[in-house]
Amino acid sequence: MTGTLITLIWAQSADGVIGADGTLPWHVPEDMERFRDLTMGDTVVMGRRTWESLPSKFRPLPGRRNVVVTRDPSYSAPGAEVVTSLARALRTSDDVWVGGGAQIYADALAHADRLLITDVDTHVDGDTAVQVFGPAVGPEWREVEVGEWQTSRTGMRYRFRELRRG
Repeated sequence: MTGTLITLIWAQSADGVIGADGTLPWHVPEDMERFRDLTMGDTVVMGRRTWESLPSKFRPLPGRRNVVVTRDPSYSAPGAEVVTSLARALRTSDDVWVGGGAQIYADALAHADRLLITDVDTHVDGDTAVQVFGPAVGPEWREVEVGEWQTSRTGMRYRFRELRRG
């Protein structure tokens, strides 16, 4: 892969949930603002279901090259580049931000240089929601920065963490 830097970026609950019923099970606008600011001008890679989960007014993500990975070569994602393999999505000279979902994160983890995780201080009820979990982060990753817990303007507590390989 020729990207300058490959970063996986996601928010997760205390129990590792990154999504439920096709949406984020919390609202932390500061996390969304950080995602926008960090990814602006670069390539954002996501799976088809993540693309479809974005509100239509945010598709494509403005100011970024949007790449949607799907097994369906006839899939149409207006404003985005559609590719049928993660390898093709990562073939760029831009910095690459992998924005989900779970399968894309799992597949991209081996190629990543950095993980940016937002911990959201909540638990997601598994009784009614179809939950999706973030990738399993192994011992090859080390925390290089752990932010202080903050309170969102919505009342949710969150913090930012950065992990690097090695």
